[in-house]
Amino acid sequence: MEPINHRLPASALITLAGTVGVGKSTLTKALSEALGFKSAFEKVDGNPYLEDYYSDFKMWSFHLQMYFLAERYKQQKRMYEEGLGYVQDRSIYEDSGIFARLQYDQGNMTDRDFNTYSSLFEAMVMSPYFPRPDVLIYIDGSFESIMNRINNRGREMEINTPVTFWEDLYNRYRNWIAEFSESPVLHLDIDNYDCYDPSSLKEIVSALEDIHLNKDINYIKL
Repeated sequence: MEPINHRLPASALITLAGTVGVGKSTLTKALSEALGFKSAFEKVDGNPYLEDYYSDFKMWSFHLQMYFLAERYKQQKRMYEEGLGYVQDRSIYEDSGIFARLQYDQGNMTDRDFNTYSSLFEAMVMSPYFPRPDVLIYIDGSFESIMNRINNRGREMEINTPVTFWEDLYNRYRNWIAEFSESPVLHLDIDNYDCYDPSSLKEIVSALEDIHLNKDINYIKL
């Protein structure tokens, strides 16, 4: 993707959020190239718990969430030490506010484990190595469109997961973003943009400039 001239500071942190299958990784790559920023991806390859988790939520949910929390914190620390200038695939807020909470609500995480997880998350958020996003890009779409993307990418462990799990996750994301207040939000609909189209990316970059440079704007939906 060709670079796009923009007015965002070189130290900005743009973080992408959204349920599984909405295209966070694809947009992270395209947007980092367009902005001339570095990219930070969620660590999926080499995750020692992921496949076990999808086969037995109750047994492995605490282990998986602790692994993701540790990896996310290390990523935050590295970006901070490098002076930022990053597009980040998924926020640490989703780990706590959606995924850990989902497992707890469904009885897959005990009170003791959830309290331990939550205490560690709060300690991490208070750390100076924990920069908040300058803008959080929330990617959304119809449930049908998202399920089509999950099925099309063909990850067996996702395809074999009951649809009710994805429905619950989808609804939790919509409730979570309505309460999110850690940073301004740019809301994208997957059916209304194409990250391979330069004109779509220019529109996204323009909206990022508007929401970052105008402190009176906290939310934009494209």
